[in-house]
Amino acid sequence: MSEALEKVRGISQLPIFPLPLVLLPMEILPLHIFEPRYRELLTDVTASNNLFGVHLFEPTEDFDSRPPTGSIGCVAEIREVQAMEDGRSNILTNGVIRYRLLDYVESDKPYFVGEVEFFEDIAEDTVPQLKTADEVFALFERIAKAAFKMSGNRGPLPEIERADPEPMSFLVTAAFNFDNEKKYRLLEMESTTKRLKSLKKMLVHAADQMEASAEITEIAKTNGHSSKKLDL
Repeated sequence: MSEALEKVRGISQLPIFPLPLVLLPMEILPLHIFEPRYRELLTDVTASNNLFGVHLFEPTEDFDSRPPTGSIGCVAEIREVQAMEDGRSNILTNGVIRYRLLDYVESDKPYFVGEVEFFEDIAEDTVPQLKTADEVFALFERIAKAAFKMSGNRGPLPEIERADPEPMSFLVTAAFNFDNEKKYRLLEMESTTKRLKSLKKMLVHAADQMEASAEITEIAKTNGHSSKKLDL
């Protein structure tokens, strides 16, 4: 059993925090808690296991008032709480494991409580998976180095530890500002290989763009003089 599954062992119901964002396993998420119902959620979960569900929900007049059953969320674990005198709190959380929202549980709580099932990626052939993971990691390094170059080599070079393919696929996804729709599609995939292949397609173009922009930035610093021809 994985460490993530061990953390949620025996849990079948989860407080649900709908937010207009997608949380991924291993992603860090700071939150400002100010609504009374979520202050109560915070009080309840810190008194138990520090776990609650972060669920994408972008309400409009055409949608229900809560995330639909069958949709996917991610368990958030509270790591730090900074309480304020007026009852608000700043908290730091990290994503643990994905869950599928099966149904809502009748509760006297002011926040949603869901019946959930947890899942991780399916087992796959490791040879093609590792090859794709290597390619994605190489693309990430290219983008990180180009961004560092564009910043004038200021600050630390962004780093992601070389991890197993599944956690690496989430860490790389979290490093980029993807829109909610794209990020959710990557979240709900149960194939690490499929997620890595999707990332590879997106990052190939991004890497080329970033490196071209970094080269232009370097040329601009020399008043436009360069011994290298830039093909745009």
